[in-house]
Amino acid sequence: MDIKHQLAELSRGSDEILPEGGLEEKLKLGRPLNVYVGFDPTAPDLHLGHTVVINKMKAFQDFGHNVIFLIGDFTALIGDPSGRNVTRPPLTREEINQNADTYKEQVFKILDPKKTVVDFNSRWSIELGSAGLIKLASRYTVARMLERDDFAKRYKQQQSISIHELLYPLAQAFDAVNLKADVQMGGTDQKFNLLVGRQIQQSYDQAPQVAFTVPLLEGLDGVQKMSKSYGNYIGITEPPNEMFGKLMSISDDLMWRYYELLSFQSLQEIQQYKDAVEEGKNPRDIKFNLAQEIVARFHNDDLAIKAKAEFIARFQKGAVPENITEHDIKTDNGEMGIAHLLKNAEIVVSTSEAFRMIKQGAVRIDGERISDKNLKIKSGTTHIYQVGKRKFAKVNLS
Repeated sequence: MDIKHQLAELSRGSDEILPEGGLEEKLKLGRPLNVYVGFDPTAPDLHLGHTVVINKMKAFQDFGHNVIFLIGDFTALIGDPSGRNVTRPPLTREEINQNADTYKEQVFKILDPKKTVVDFNSRWSIELGSAGLIKLASRYTVARMLERDDFAKRYKQQQSISIHELLYPLAQAFDAVNLKADVQMGGTDQKFNLLVGRQIQQSYDQAPQVAFTVPLLEGLDGVQKMSKSYGNYIGITEPPNEMFGKLMSISDDLMWRYYELLSFQSLQEIQQYKDAVEEGKNPRDIKFNLAQEIVARFHNDDLAIKAKAEFIARFQKGAVPENITEHDIKTDNGEMGIAHLLKNAEIVVSTSEAFRMIKQGAVRIDGERISDKNLKIKSGTTHIYQVGKRKFAKVNLS
């Protein structure tokens, strides 16, 4: 395999690869590299933002490298302080096991289960024992630990830092030692932990790993990182039509970012798409390809094709989707305000969102746009309510 080609594909969409030139040197070893990502099973419902690093694992896997999906069941008992300004509460053993199973079920939508090693760091961390933990701690200094941004900020603001939090980067570094890792990947918030791993490996007379960080994926708004708390996410277990519609809603500029970080198409193919757009091709058609690829990955080809057809019918021909959710809602006084009705129909999360969507002209009743936020709907009526391009509900008001 041409190292330059492999390096270009593996480096694609990365944030930092440290040390500079380190990955190329590892590839020149001429053997499959041990590549791992550690997952503390604290948030098992994945969205596309979480899959950026998993996609990178697949890229290594496709080039014949050994990919290790490490469930941090031991380090989850500690709680990763990365990016936190307060102590994160640890999980119970039952929560860890349940979340780990959910993780495995979802990541194998991307990774080949036959080529993926799934391991648990409790396998070596529990055996470490008290004496071993003290010896491990002797290999790093408190001064170096406090160089970490989140610890430094909390220390400066006189916020508490628990001893167990200081142990987390060391426990993670011990994973790299036991896995004899050549490459460890993680989000940008994991940079410090990855670099600690390099130093701890050297103290065990191992060649230090390459620290490989991937960026945070922007959400649907193109501004904030993808997050459930921001409401700008695409969950990988969402229905095909919902997933397809959300992907088609991103801006043309953001589309290229999604291609870079989420698509499995080659850099050459993506450049051909960019050239086609420069020559006048409608970016919407290129976005169709991206949406279809992502939906097929998490569902199947047939459902992706069907989602595309329904999207075209719904948004280009003004059709109402099939299998629309139906709600029977009762009123107390023979009528209900439109904002409360939309909330009860579960197509907005709050009345304030309903008011905002009405102001933006994004609310329709039976296809007709409404502008009166104080509109009252009489009982005994049935209508199709629509918010934005993708949310519909049939409401029987009584």
